[in-house]
Amino acid sequence: MFQPRASQRNQTRTTYAQKLFLLATIPLLLAVAAISVLVVHQSRQLAEREIAALQAQLIEAKKDELRNYLSLARTAFGAIYGNALPDDEIAKEKVKQILAAMLYGQDGYFFVYQYDGTNLVSPRQTAFINRNWAGLKDSDGTPVVDELIRIARSGGGYHSYKWRKPSTGEDAQVISYVVGLQDWRWAVGTAIFIDDILDTVAAARAETERRVATTFLWISAITLGALMLVFGSGLMLNIRERRLADVKLKELTQRIFETQEEERSRVARELHDSISQMLVGVRYMLELARRRLTTGDARAGESVEKSIAGLNGAIQEVRRISRDLRPGVLDDLGLGPAIQSLTEEFAARSGIEIDYKTVVFRNRLDQDAKIALYRIAQEALTNIERHSGATRVRMLLRGNRKGAIMRIEDNGRGISERAGGAGLGLRNMQERMERLNGSLRILSTRDGTVIEAQVPLTHMLPPEGQTKANA
Repeated sequence: MFQPRASQRNQTRTTYAQKLFLLATIPLLLAVAAISVLVVHQSRQLAEREIAALQAQLIEAKKDELRNYLSLARTAFGAIYGNALPDDEIAKEKVKQILAAMLYGQDGYFFVYQYDGTNLVSPRQTAFINRNWAGLKDSDGTPVVDELIRIARSGGGYHSYKWRKPSTGEDAQVISYVVGLQDWRWAVGTAIFIDDILDTVAAARAETERRVATTFLWISAITLGALMLVFGSGLMLNIRERRLADVKLKELTQRIFETQEEERSRVARELHDSISQMLVGVRYMLELARRRLTTGDARAGESVEKSIAGLNGAIQEVRRISRDLRPGVLDDLGLGPAIQSLTEEFAARSGIEIDYKTVVFRNRLDQDAKIALYRIAQEALTNIERHSGATRVRMLLRGNRKGAIMRIEDNGRGISERAGGAGLGLRNMQERMERLNGSLRILSTRDGTVIEAQVPLTHMLPPEGQTKANA
């Protein structure tokens, strides 16, 4: 008689415990769900911002590359076009031959359209030549030839559309840069396919979604484990897991930044390789000189001189790009020789007398300090050359008890009187010193300007065999 009542009481107690469990877990589940949605939303937003910034930077790099390619092409045929009349068919044929031969990469080439829509040059898609393509649109309905001609008529610019890729025969997104030869009524341009950029962005998004899904699964799994334990333990585990999700999100952001840096390095290498296109122009000029020598044309010497000028331009471009990206002498020999080389090039280029004195550091400065002082010297000399009107510059680089100091003094106009000012350059100098906990002092009068940058002792490396405390 008593057994059913005891069983009923046990069942009642179990049901009550379940109610308490539900009452405790429902707020937890709701809180975990809200946190999960917030983390996923924030992760996606941050990743999308970083991916969008990466895509914009990659596309800008492609546009710069296009502009450089077309600049090289105009250098190659500029002399012919400049000396030709609007109806000079021989000159036009030469320019078409030059552009048809200037191929680069697997799919790169130059194209030419007359303003009426007739294609004149298309070396990788020869079926287009001598046919009128006015009104042509891509698979998405975007006008192609008409828009390119409109941009060329207005002076030049970019246009994006879908085009058949020569290497695969499939449609892919492309960016074109076109300019107009108004005397000949030509639209001359080149294009770069950006399917690799779109693939990179798509892969980044897929990786983001995978990481977001993984994070969400981890949160869900730990929440289920916490529900089998006590409410407090589950709460602590959830907080811990959220911190782990934040760490993973930071790692993803860091990877995106690293991808950006890798892409910048690749673009720098491509810009360096683009010098070969300048050399192509020189080769054509030399071939022209050879033909003129063969025919006894007195203009052969003129072609040789232009070839030499083109070679000099290519050499200077290689040096400039290499130096601007990373001065090799700074890593190989140290700060003193690097600034010595910088001052010598500055004096030779500008004609301004410069007196440079330094004390041998023997690589006592760390890498951050060397780069900062070199960039400050580079920025200061650029401002002096462009704005100061100075005839003499004195530069001193030495160490003292407080660290390392660099002093640059010129006899030109003061900063407040210089055309255009130097505000941006000075802000860059100031920010470099602030990152090193250093100081930047600027004294400017009508008689000249003094810039003094000081790096603290914490950026001085100890001599070999000594600790930093004993340095």
